[in-house]
Amino acid sequence: MRLVTYQGQGGSQRAGAFIEADQLIVDLARAYYCLHSKSHSAFSSILALIEAGESAWETAKLLIQQAPVEAVIKRTSVKVLAPIQPPPQMRDCSCFELHLQQCFAASQRARVANEPDPEKALKELDTRIDDNVIRTFKRQPIYYKCNRFAVVGQDQDVIWPSYSKVLDFELEFACYISKKARDLSKENARDAIFGYTIFNDISARDTQAREMPGFLGPAKSKDFDTGNVMGPCLVTADEIEDPYNLKMTARVNGEEWGSGNTNDMFWKFEDVIAHISQGETLYPGEVLGSGTVGNGCGLEQMRYLQPGDHVELEIEKIGILASHIVKPIDKEASV
Repeated sequence: MRLVTYQGQGGSQRAGAFIEADQLIVDLARAYYCLHSKSHSAFSSILALIEAGESAWETAKLLIQQAPVEAVIKRTSVKVLAPIQPPPQMRDCSCFELHLQQCFAASQRARVANEPDPEKALKELDTRIDDNVIRTFKRQPIYYKCNRFAVVGQDQDVIWPSYSKVLDFELEFACYISKKARDLSKENARDAIFGYTIFNDISARDTQAREMPGFLGPAKSKDFDTGNVMGPCLVTADEIEDPYNLKMTARVNGEEWGSGNTNDMFWKFEDVIAHISQGETLYPGEVLGSGTVGNGCGLEQMRYLQPGDHVELEIEKIGILASHIVKPIDKEASV
């Protein structure tokens, strides 16, 4: 299934599924009512569907196959939100070593750019903190908890935060948890994955540079409204035979800025789930991000977004997550 949440009349959230090459949406609650003349709580939202369990999932598949004409709408006639907006919990992990290495290399060059002899200064630079991050990354999965209320979807603009001058995108893979689970092993963790989506972790790089030396992880560099873009849909796990062989591509204004593959993940989602679930319960609908794929952001190339940019993040078998970057008019500057 290719599950979506869209905005209905009055701003309500409706649960649906893409069909016909993602050009049409089957409204699940409406489809169930058309076929059974009664409502079903499992189809009130995508989160409710996940929480309802396997029987409801099978019913949803039948609804999509039957797709009563009264329950089908054009995708272009509605606003598509994130698959679950907001999710119950959200963590962003670091699973791609190349991204870390290239970000550190770019940051180190930026730190010595104004030195009389940048190359000499680069060789003499103290990189112990960066090196320790890589050692920790290789020892165990690392992650931080995101602002789940900043999640938006395909048809919602990314609003540039007023305190930042340097904005970046980040191309990530993400999974949704299928059931309540605790103390999972790597071997049985796959059963806890309901499905996958694309995640654009918008980052204020200048703010990040100022706050990361505090050693508590990212805060205002990532915690701002519309900063977590997800979608365009949630593809259930049964639709993707091998989630670790998917091409990932990032484009800005139609130009390819970078690409990678999910097979480059040093830590797979099963590793991450096994680690996080030790002594801690995971709940249906929770989201785990993969961290940025190597070559999947502007920082690695020292290129950044501009107001008005159109960002497209594509992952094979999931689709394209498109975002428009909007910077509000500075009222004081315009006076």
